[in-house]
Amino acid sequence: MIIFLDIDGVMVPAKGWKVPELLNDGFPAFSSKAINVLQSLISVETTLILTTSHKSNYSINEWLEIFKKRGIEIENIKSLENNNTTNRNRKDEILNWFSTNEINEDYIIIDDDTSLNSLPKYLKDHLLLTSPLIGLTDEHLAIIKGIISSNSNQKNIIQLVEDLDNTLPIADGDLKDVYYKENAKKYGF
Repeated sequence: MIIFLDIDGVMVPAKGWKVPELLNDGFPAFSSKAINVLQSLISVETTLILTTSHKSNYSINEWLEIFKKRGIEIENIKSLENNNTTNRNRKDEILNWFSTNEINEDYIIIDDDTSLNSLPKYLKDHLLLTSPLIGLTDEHLAIIKGIISSNSNQKNIIQLVEDLDNTLPIADGDLKDVYYKENAKKYGF
């Protein structure tokens, strides 16, 4: 699984009236709720792709240490375009990443940036938008698992239809078209 992760407003609640606690590495402490949720999503196969505005301030090795110091064990961290010389906003950075990378696994985008509401449906279906004042909480875990499950089920259904479509002796595409029309509303695609 790939987790596209923002930091401020997700891992660190953005309370403008309160200076966040800084750990001895100079980076803000993560909320304990956010740590628990993120760690429960991480497996050996998980890749974190940082979308945060802080992404280019630290090397990947420094990010691994930042996460480790906060109790999050992750082996694979990447970031969106490190050298954003074109001054893209978060939405455009994510769109650019998807236009240049093929993805064949489950993914979730966890962010507080409301501009991501204008992502295309195929990406927005993978978006969990947090409240910047609260960040990532236990209540989000069921939503995240639902998003991942829904998108996994959708991929499985589409693959099943494609497999059937390729094996039945009917005009190419007929079964897929019928199935799609009957189930588009049910599965939200």
